[in-house]
Amino acid sequence: MINGLGTVLAAASLAAPLLAAPAQAAGRPVRIHDVQGAAHVSPLNGARVSRVPGVVTALAVNGFWMQDPHPDRSAATSEGVFVYTGRRPGTAVGDAVRVTGRVGEFRPGGAAAGGLTRTEIDATAVSVAAHGAAPPPATVLGGRRGRRPPGSVVDRGHGNVERGGAFDPRRDAIDFYESLEGMLIEIDDAVAVGPTRYGELPVLPANGAGAGVRTGRGGILLRDRDANPERVILDDALAPLPGMNVGDGLPGANRGVLDYTYGDYKLLLTATPRRAAGALARESTRPQRPGEMAVATAALDGLNPDAPPARFTALADDIVHGLRSPDLIAVTGVGDNSGPGDDGTVATDQTVAQLITAISAAGGPAYDWRSVDPRDNADGGEDGANERAGFLFRTDRGLAFVDRPAPGEPVPDEPPDRPDPAVTPVRAVRRGGTAGLTLSPGRIAPRAAAWAGAHKPLAGELTWKGRRVIVIANRWYPRTGDDQPLFGRHQPPSRPTEWRRDAQARVVAGFVNSVRRVDANARVIVAGELNTGGTSVPVRTLTAGAGLTDLPASLPARDRYTAVTAGNSEDLDHILLSRSLRRHRHEFDIVHRNAEFAARAGEHDPTVVRIDMSGG
Repeated sequence: MINGLGTVLAAASLAAPLLAAPAQAAGRPVRIHDVQGAAHVSPLNGARVSRVPGVVTALAVNGFWMQDPHPDRSAATSEGVFVYTGRRPGTAVGDAVRVTGRVGEFRPGGAAAGGLTRTEIDATAVSVAAHGAAPPPATVLGGRRGRRPPGSVVDRGHGNVERGGAFDPRRDAIDFYESLEGMLIEIDDAVAVGPTRYGELPVLPANGAGAGVRTGRGGILLRDRDANPERVILDDALAPLPGMNVGDGLPGANRGVLDYTYGDYKLLLTATPRRAAGALARESTRPQRPGEMAVATAALDGLNPDAPPARFTALADDIVHGLRSPDLIAVTGVGDNSGPGDDGTVATDQTVAQLITAISAAGGPAYDWRSVDPRDNADGGEDGANERAGFLFRTDRGLAFVDRPAPGEPVPDEPPDRPDPAVTPVRAVRRGGTAGLTLSPGRIAPRAAAWAGAHKPLAGELTWKGRRVIVIANRWYPRTGDDQPLFGRHQPPSRPTEWRRDAQARVVAGFVNSVRRVDANARVIVAGELNTGGTSVPVRTLTAGAGLTDLPASLPARDRYTAVTAGNSEDLDHILLSRSLRRHRHEFDIVHRNAEFAARAGEHDPTVVRIDMSGG
């Protein structure tokens, strides 16, 4: 992954007073640890420095890293720094150099970005004193002989870490990694806790010794008060990385320079590591038994007719062999027939037809589809993609979809001359002694501010051997670049997208409660990408506020995850049951087939619940 090293158009420098005379440190020439200082911003920011010594440790297209072979005694000051030359440097690894230039702070993403800066020297002169100098020893992370980061990103204090507060690498992981910025780092016998994606690979050193709570398949769990700062993100800016799955290993010692870019500290390995394949296999759930209704979730991540045929095949394999052909699938992320082409197309029948054909080719049953086409570019995501939620269902085992209105009937609550299901809200009404819907499928409060520029939840009315069930498919607002990074300048980081999910949870909970007011024993299922964990406020809004039970919470912690984000395993996809369904014998499963693998059909693992409906 290209880090934008020295790319002025993608970054900003932290302004500082310019000093006319070259800086000195206590009457002696400046060294790298003086440039770095015990802080996130150099105490010499903006100052001219002259003949700063170091040994070149790695080369970039527009500069190089160097490290002082004679460090000071402080563990709080880094001994490495990036030297920006603006062009391919004329130095080689192992050159002993002296650098003259101006100290600066480079912020990837620009001045408004929430990330930290990288301290660097903008070189005006580089002289080579000797070739073939011995490289400084690398600092080992993890294991019995290495340094270990603190357990918290920031243990105490709030605010902008670049502007004040204690700098304590012993207590705060954000300070720990800053104290190593630009230095040679070694990790031994690393194990992958996430797949290789976009040129990055999250690992734990020393086979994960001393790390936080691990998953049953080799990952590491994200918890409320533990963001797992022991993770090390490898980046391919200097050398290619192998494609790896969770549990794969990098045996032996691997070295690189520690850089900061776009919200995280990243280790840029200087040579491609050797991969030792693990034994991770894709899971399959058991098939549903007679009398069991199987309801699943599947995230299709913008599937459209232009996707490679292999992706349709892989998704069909997930459904047929991973989920064992469930009766109903709450599907999210289905793109329109023209994909990202912003041409006004909103229909998705071609996308769905290709998927259903692939399911049949994989040996699955005949599936049907229901959804509501959105208005063009009204539901967020990439312009032109028009992704939406929908229902895939089979009718050969007792499930039937109830279409309301039936073909030819007017759409309720809209003028008969211009009905538009995309913006018509579905309501709960009494039908045949229990709760039903005015529209099926129908969108929940599509004009509500909570859904502006976001996927709208879709409610469907179905019957299982004559018994009515209401299912709600969701894809709530995801985390975006508006959220401040974990290793950013503002601590604790602000997460404005959580406010969107809070609002969306209240709308969905309100709809569920409207169904319960019609019939307190209504059978209701809420499913899909809630994009938030089971202990979060939005999920608690559904459980405490609408009487639903979150099924992932019933699993052991080591299995409770559907996504892997920068090496953190977390539960972003959920199925929740009303009390009337929870009383039935049921079994919930997260089917780990995607999130842990470099080659995968989607970002999230599918989930499924089998509910024994034989008891009425």
